Amino acid sequence: MKLRCLLALLFTLFSVGVAAAQDEPVFGAVEAFWLPDDACDMGLGWERIIFDWGQHQPEGVDDWNPFNVRDEWLQAAAECNREVVGVIKHTPAWATDGTPGIGVPRGLYLDVDDPENLWASFMREAAEYYAPRGVSRFIIWNEPDIPAGTYGYEFEGSLEDYARLLQVAYLAAKEGNPEAEIILAGTTYWHDVNIGQRLYVDRLLEYLVQQPDAAENGYFFDALALHVYFRTDTVYTIVHEYADVLERYGVPDKDIWIVETNASPNLDPLWPVTRPQYQITLDQQGAFLLQAAALGLAAGADRIGVYKFFDWSLAPGAEAFGLIRADETHRPAFETWRTVIQQFAGVSAVRMAQTDLLQAVMLSREDDSGLLIAWARTESPVEISFFAAAETTMLDQYGNIMPVPISGNQQTMMLPGAICNRRDGCAVGGSPLLIGFADELSDIRIEQSNGRESLVFGEEILLHGGE
Repeated sequence: MKLRCLLALLFTLFSVGVAAAQDEPVFGAVEAFWLPDDACDMGLGWERIIFDWGQHQPEGVDDWNPFNVRDEWLQAAAECNREVVGVIKHTPAWATDGTPGIGVPRGLYLDVDDPENLWASFMREAAEYYAPRGVSRFIIWNEPDIPAGTYGYEFEGSLEDYARLLQVAYLAAKEGNPEAEIILAGTTYWHDVNIGQRLYVDRLLEYLVQQPDAAENGYFFDALALHVYFRTDTVYTIVHEYADVLERYGVPDKDIWIVETNASPNLDPLWPVTRPQYQITLDQQGAFLLQAAALGLAAGADRIGVYKFFDWSLAPGAEAFGLIRADETHRPAFETWRTVIQQFAGVSAVRMAQTDLLQAVMLSREDDSGLLIAWARTESPVEISFFAAAETTMLDQYGNIMPVPISGNQQTMMLPGAICNRRDGCAVGGSPLLIGFADELSDIRIEQSNGRESLVFGEEILLHGGE
């Protein structure tokens, strides 16, 4: 089955608020430090590195092991204009009465200035030590929403214990470095949803806003982090849900970061992985990452990062997520993420349109050029035609220039259908195309020829300080 959509691009004069220059990096990856030359070549704006408390202070509060996060890693990142964001986790055995690594720090509920509050002492020292080394943003722990007895369980404290962990981290880090910023732990979303439970962040904010000093201290965080995997359509939905939670509790001016996203390719011929769900090819990995970047921006995400950059130290057959394999060969998705970084640079605003069969995201750049990203949502190929009064270019998901068939000023192309199956449905959309326009676009419409059902692009979202 083939749907022919008419994409009519009407160039009319209009006024749009132009965003301020992008001072903050948007696109990053987890643990790029292993291969700094590849990271620099790609142009990553930021990376996440684990700052392991247990390794920083293995024996006691007087320890300080700087080799856990080596200065040469930080220097290499700085030389390539790549920000390092630390995720702090793993309680040392001497600092908890619980399980080493996942236990609640001893003295957590003491005053932040009490030396027996071991977590406060570490956060203060870490913020002070790493400030001159270019690190001022810290994610506090990882996936505390995963319950005991489940793979990935990382924090055995209660929700109230995590709230206190966050509160102490915020106050102590600001003492060590007044410019420090604290990011909520990345959460999985599905561990709550699958058991019909309110989101961890929903319950956490309900608790935090009741604390007497919360409002004056920014509710003890500067941004919240999300982990979104495998299903293209969920990227937009999940980011929106978390934005709604922030609004519901009246917690303003908080960034939303997609810290981890990917569709790991188990059908990589060079690294096959057997699993019962999500049969993902190399092309689907690339398609997902480009779609996630577009939909993440459309939903208002401020940063988006791939998990992960390099599959270091993996046993054969182990789950592989990297843009670079364990043998240091590049997966095709490496070029996809490079394409995202290059083509999405300078984006000031974004709009989205959707039909049952087609997804389209329109990006407006600060130089008044535009970029349309479009893909099929189902296994049905979608042929699109559009009329352009200005020069256009077309790229595939790897950044390769594609020919654009032209008849008069009408341009036509085919969006391939998605790969779908009975268990997963159409988890990842079909391979997307990127269509670049030299001039600013306005009044964007999609008209489907079967019944001429018209779909207008939604409200424009201004990014990165836009007015």
